[in-house]
Amino acid sequence: MIGRTVAVRVPATSANLGPGFDTLGLALSVYDELTVTELAAGELVIDIDGAGAEDVPRDASHLVVRSMAYAYEAFGRRLPGLHIRATNVIPHGRGLGSSGAAVVAGLLAAKGLLEGDIAMSESDLLRLATELEGHPDNVAPALFGGLTIAWTEPAGPMHKKLLVHRGVSPLVFVPDFTMSTELARSLQPASVPREDAVFNVSRSALLIAALTQSPELLLAATEDKLHQDYRAQAMPATIALVQALRAAGFAAVVSGAGPSVLVLADGPGRRNTAAELAASVPGATWEPHLLAVDFKGGTVRDISGDSAQPA
Repeated sequence: MIGRTVAVRVPATSANLGPGFDTLGLALSVYDELTVTELAAGELVIDIDGAGAEDVPRDASHLVVRSMAYAYEAFGRRLPGLHIRATNVIPHGRGLGSSGAAVVAGLLAAKGLLEGDIAMSESDLLRLATELEGHPDNVAPALFGGLTIAWTEPAGPMHKKLLVHRGVSPLVFVPDFTMSTELARSLQPASVPREDAVFNVSRSALLIAALTQSPELLLAATEDKLHQDYRAQAMPATIALVQALRAAGFAAVVSGAGPSVLVLADGPGRRNTAAELAASVPGATWEPHLLAVDFKGGTVRDISGDSAQPA
């Protein structure tokens, strides 16, 4: 319907969390927001402010537009004209799920504009987001919030959302340089030693317990032998900070594909000490972000109707 406008809000995410490679993800309290208005067919206007605004395309190649088009096509509908007004806060190319957030934002905008014609379920949204992003570890927490476990069955991607213990206090260090997800993934070996695989299985299981019940176990639970060491050569400053923080007793990991560093502190007071330590580690300039876990996930609402529609 021409003139219909929806507002979308999507959180940043941190995937892997150390041992949970391509499986675990956490939604964080940093958000991209946009409004999308339906226009006459063929029209496209994109206004962008904030992170990456100078580099983001203003045509049909924009990831939000591509994601909307993908959803419309999947349900046999023609993409209308669009006016997109975006405020980007999630840093680009820093391992905080900016591309996953754009995918989710596009799908939620499509859901909102198609409300009353097509009803998109949670499984629809996760399936489409995974097809677009290639893996569900970032898009699952962006859609649903909290801590998510994602896996794939013959029927498609699945997820389980868990509530995080209130004692877990995230801190993210964002550097002044970027990292290509494709490059990071290219450094992964095709196979790993059996003992390393067993090591990560045990730590992943322990990490679920630490995040939901026992934050005091976070340091041991975030140990990893599957991906961070292999990627170290591409981001030495990131690995140096992770090692320095862990040596001081902080549960620090590479956030997603990097180069940001996520600290899962076992209390809010400890984060200031971690920030002071990071400032003394040479190799890069790090901007600390004291965050909370987002428990709601992505949302879309019809601005004129004022009706919230959680994903």
